[in-house]
Amino acid sequence: MDVDLRKLRYFVAVAEELHFGRAAERLHIAQPVLSRQIRALEGELRLQLFRRDRRSTELTAAGRQLFEDAPALLAAAEAVRRRAQRSMTGAPRFTVGFMPGITVTAAVRALCARHPALTVDVVRTSWDDQTQVVLDGRADVSIVRLPVEQRGLRLRPLFSEPRVAVLPSGHRLAGKPSVDIADLARERLLQNPDAVPEWRRLPLSPPEERRAWPAVRTVEEKLEHVAAAEGVVILPLSTATYYTRPDVTHVAVDDLEPSHVCLAWSAGRRSPLIHEFADLAVAAYA
Repeated sequence: MDVDLRKLRYFVAVAEELHFGRAAERLHIAQPVLSRQIRALEGELRLQLFRRDRRSTELTAAGRQLFEDAPALLAAAEAVRRRAQRSMTGAPRFTVGFMPGITVTAAVRALCARHPALTVDVVRTSWDDQTQVVLDGRADVSIVRLPVEQRGLRLRPLFSEPRVAVLPSGHRLAGKPSVDIADLARERLLQNPDAVPEWRRLPLSPPEERRAWPAVRTVEEKLEHVAAAEGVVILPLSTATYYTRPDVTHVAVDDLEPSHVCLAWSAGRRSPLIHEFADLAVAAYA
């Protein structure tokens, strides 16, 4: 049966908030309307998605599964809309996403040389949206740094490079030829630990010293926190050297896995340009 995307968006909002009132405010609709839409979706699917009482709202097993699958479906629908709108301009376009520190010039120039009528755009991504840009249609391909959630994607390996610890210039470890990750165990990590899986294996600092990583998105923001001696970040070597500044420095970390860089695109795409660009990117980074 067909799934109503509007109702699915409403469901995701409630699943994220686990509160019908907050979800209704976020969606700018009345709470009774939202409740009716969710009941209608449950009726269409013949499934109970939420358990509600006076005190709480929680997902059922079916609701948890739909919450896991729904974002990919909504992103795919948004991608179809974006590509259809783009096609109305008449001029062919191709968009490449790239993470900070990665240069895409050679592969882009090679594609433009083969297709002079093609307009190739580039879009800078971040750790949070490096794969989302291809799933929701903002980019045709994206050069990503692993680890990423690979569901719904195809990946083509491009290259690997070392990762380094970025420290304040006056840090006790600054100037050392290299360190181990254990040498950083007492430091505050200023980024999502999912980006540094090895960090989770370090012994935890005492609770009074443990502070959550700040809600920062860009490399520039992270470096501002490092320069203020609020903690450290782990970056690929090319990113650390690209953002050189006098108040921070970087040091090699011997026991970190390298940063693996891949080209990613939506698994459902069949565009010959994507596969052509993938071949050009592999050659450019060889």
